[in-house]
Amino acid sequence: MQIEQILQDAIIAAINELYATTVNASQITLQKTKKEFKGHYTLVTFPLLKISRKNPEQTAEEIGVKLTESSPFVSEYNVIKGFLNLTIAPNVWVELLQTIDDTPNYGFTPIAEDAPLYMVEYSSPNTNKPLHLGHVRNNLLGHALSEVLKANGKRVVKTNIVNDRGIHICKSMLAWQKWGNGDTPLSTGKKGDHLIGDYYVLFDKKYKEELAALQEKGLSKEEAEAQSQLMAEAREMLRKWEAQDEATVNLWKMMNEWVYAGFDETYQQMGVSFDKIYYESQTYLAGKEEVVRGLNAGLFFQKEDGSVWADLTPYGLDQKLLLRADGTSVYMTQDIGTAKLRFDDYPIDTMIYVVGNEQNYHFQVLSILLDMLGFEFGKGLVHFSYGMVELPEGKMKSREGTVVDADDLMAEMINTAHETSQELGKLDGVTEEEAAAISRMVGLGALKYFILKVDPKKNMTFNPKESIDFNGNTGPFIQYTHARIQSILRKAADQGITTPEKLEKALTLSEKEEGLVQLLAEFASVVKQAGTEYNVSLIANYVYDLAKEYNQFYHDFPMLREEKSELRNFRLLLSKNVALTIKKGMSLFGIDVPERM
Repeated sequence: MQIEQILQDAIIAAINELYATTVNASQITLQKTKKEFKGHYTLVTFPLLKISRKNPEQTAEEIGVKLTESSPFVSEYNVIKGFLNLTIAPNVWVELLQTIDDTPNYGFTPIAEDAPLYMVEYSSPNTNKPLHLGHVRNNLLGHALSEVLKANGKRVVKTNIVNDRGIHICKSMLAWQKWGNGDTPLSTGKKGDHLIGDYYVLFDKKYKEELAALQEKGLSKEEAEAQSQLMAEAREMLRKWEAQDEATVNLWKMMNEWVYAGFDETYQQMGVSFDKIYYESQTYLAGKEEVVRGLNAGLFFQKEDGSVWADLTPYGLDQKLLLRADGTSVYMTQDIGTAKLRFDDYPIDTMIYVVGNEQNYHFQVLSILLDMLGFEFGKGLVHFSYGMVELPEGKMKSREGTVVDADDLMAEMINTAHETSQELGKLDGVTEEEAAAISRMVGLGALKYFILKVDPKKNMTFNPKESIDFNGNTGPFIQYTHARIQSILRKAADQGITTPEKLEKALTLSEKEEGLVQLLAEFASVVKQAGTEYNVSLIANYVYDLAKEYNQFYHDFPMLREEKSELRNFRLLLSKNVALTIKKGMSLFGIDVPERM
């Protein structure tokens, strides 16, 4: 039972009868009544004045009278300056709660075999360093968006493109070759991605030392960079790799395997996964083929040094490099090849790239180039652009080793959750094994929720201490609310209290109870809106509002001590469905909720 739809139909019927006209749904502006006014839903009458030919107050009054006379759905109304506030009859809320309870997957749309196929790309790590805080936001957004799309009935393929080739990869390889002394993850006890990341940082350190030495001899910064022996060696290594030099390729394979094993551990801890992984080492050649095809067709042009470019000035942009003079490819070339291979592999209806907003221009260009090359999907690519994430201390730089490592961050969050939970007595009476599970659940839940509650388009500052607060808009507060409800339901069961299959309809409910049912019912529309707008933060903040409203209700109204069994049953069923909705909402983010805490 969708209250808003039923109410909208009743309003349309009332208007048509009152004013001998025919209105449609697009002319009805219905919204949730503001808390300072009495009512559940508010009809804005201003768009209807041409039909009624009366002032806003008169129009609202007439429609209000008509609705209370003709619809058992509306019990009363009040008019505030042309806004018609409608109060829904109490029995409707009881029936609605019953409907929600009878629909286990309320709010989620089943996925049909012929549903549209969405491919969502996220993560996109480089194999020269471990995942960091920026990757955490990317992975969590990509995973959550995929789950929200599924909840909206879409088929989803979660994909990752691993940046496993290029000059940055060669920097790590060269540094390990020069100064690694044969170190391996096994010999050092380090995760492979961390080990290789150390050599990426070491390359940058040695490179800066070399530039400083050259500049001391009187060279300018540009001259020093041009004469850098270290950078020349890295470029030569890239050239050898693209020429498939056996020793270079074997070194690359060995070091990449170390990194992949490290990535897998991090992904597992983070709770994200992929259906299909692409590697740039396998897609860049397809991209080069497409660029050469475009050049031969006159779509692109070649400069005297042999480099290939696209002229995008007709689109209000500049010229874009597609192949370097030495024939090596750039990121754009690789993305062209990856897109082609993906659409060859899957009947994709919508391709979504989850990439930071610093790449807005890149994806604008990619869309144009694919369209120029004749790919029908070119114009339909979606760039899910999100803001940067920083710490209270400021920005991070991979080359300088000042990033916040994802593994370290997750370990710190779990440890802090354990300490905080212990201090607050949340772990009293549980076994060590249960305490560890709860700490992991709370720590990772705090991290995920804090990041996902922010509008993806906005830049954000991640504050670890603020995220593990059992009060306020945090994951632990929501998790604790779920655990509290489960405790109530267990106590009810221990006392032999069971809710009947059908509730008593003739109940007198409080505004708080009606408001909670109304909020529960909104879950379906919030999930739909989040999927339509690609904004997962809508669900996070909805779940927080639901938990906050429930806690206020819990403090104000007796539950098991309620003398009227019909009302007690209603409140227990309401509690059960609040907990279920919290669990469903948080599951979209890969956040577990504890049964006890």
